[in-house]
Amino acid sequence: MTYEQTLHYLYNKLPLFSRIGIKAYKADLKNTIALCKYLGDPQKKIKTIHVAGTNGKGSTSHMLAAVFQQCGYNTGLYTSPHLKDFRERIKVNGEMISQEFVVAFVEKMKMMSDEIEPSFFELTFVMALEYFVQQRVDIAIIETGLGGRLDSTNVVIPEVSVITNIGFDHMDILGDTIEKIAVEKAGIIKKDVPVIIGEATAETRVIFKRKAGDLNSPIFFAEEEYKIVAVKTWDEKLQVKIVDIDSSNNNYTLDLAGLYQVKNLLTVLSTIDLLKSNFSLSEKNIQDALGNVKNLTGLHGRWEVTRSRPTVVLDVAHNVDGIQQLINQINTRSFEKLHIVFGMVKDKEIEEVLAKLPKNAIYYFTKAQIQRALPEDKLFERATKFNLMGSSYDEVNKALKSALEKASEEDLILVCGSVFVVGEVDLKIIQNVYN
Repeated sequence: MTYEQTLHYLYNKLPLFSRIGIKAYKADLKNTIALCKYLGDPQKKIKTIHVAGTNGKGSTSHMLAAVFQQCGYNTGLYTSPHLKDFRERIKVNGEMISQEFVVAFVEKMKMMSDEIEPSFFELTFVMALEYFVQQRVDIAIIETGLGGRLDSTNVVIPEVSVITNIGFDHMDILGDTIEKIAVEKAGIIKKDVPVIIGEATAETRVIFKRKAGDLNSPIFFAEEEYKIVAVKTWDEKLQVKIVDIDSSNNNYTLDLAGLYQVKNLLTVLSTIDLLKSNFSLSEKNIQDALGNVKNLTGLHGRWEVTRSRPTVVLDVAHNVDGIQQLINQINTRSFEKLHIVFGMVKDKEIEEVLAKLPKNAIYYFTKAQIQRALPEDKLFERATKFNLMGSSYDEVNKALKSALEKASEEDLILVCGSVFVVGEVDLKIIQNVYN
């Protein structure tokens, strides 16, 4: 097979959650375990950090990868979904997996795949494990796909488990209460393996402590390990001053400008502290890495400013908590008019998200070119009930082009609502409209 034929097989022959939603979700680990066994259990041959959470797990995973890379470790990173290129999901030291490996792996596993019919996520996660083994990584940061307890990634026994936070997302699969969702995320906690909790409420704290206690897993809450002293945004960077549990002060400058990254930073620092006894992680390297996450790992779509005058920002926020964090960020900015290019998928909490969006923005309702996308006319119709006004477009870049044509140099244009909407943005349109 060619690389293009291989991608066609992965996207079209295997159940793909981004395309068909819940039908692609396998509520057990049987296929993943079978695939791993067929390959000699690669998950047992590498050290890992396992990261779950409703929001922030992608940023946290990339920040951790940047630190280990900067400290000289051969570092694997597995995340999902991708924005532009399938190979973004599987990286070593910031470099994407080779096309040749993808083709060879799929061909090698085709007979097994035809027999057990794994999902896209099951097969591609095991691809990542095998790649990390062959690349002899010192550590691999593994982001869960959905949930935790029954997520394919939950076959790893990590050095540390990380849960960033709990919010409402994928409620049709994970449960319709915060407590039920927390139970699913807590499923990544392993016997005798420490766990870091980024954010906790009274309800989720009880669940995490109970689960950790049952498994004899040391549990640490990042909010208790570090306190935020001051936060400042400057030149699309985030400057954070924190104090640790020993009352020592430290300053960090992040190249990730979103205010929500402060909470992820505390989670990352708490995780690093736990691993310092087994890895050489110097403070200088940590600071250098956190100031260069995007270059080291290729992270995109987190309050990503792609041009100025007008300012154009891409952000993959797509659920209630993520949108709220995005609104908090908008409220720190100065601009004349706000333009929002917005699309969602059908299985999100659409009404709850629409209720949070600012009423004073001009909206460009659109959809990604995937089966799960909510049609732009239906999104427009539902949005009017919340007094959100604008126009609808059947394709993301048509909506973006219209926003660019209408915006003045002092305006802010935000593209958000779905990872897939952001992924379909043509950056050439952003750069060329006024050139």
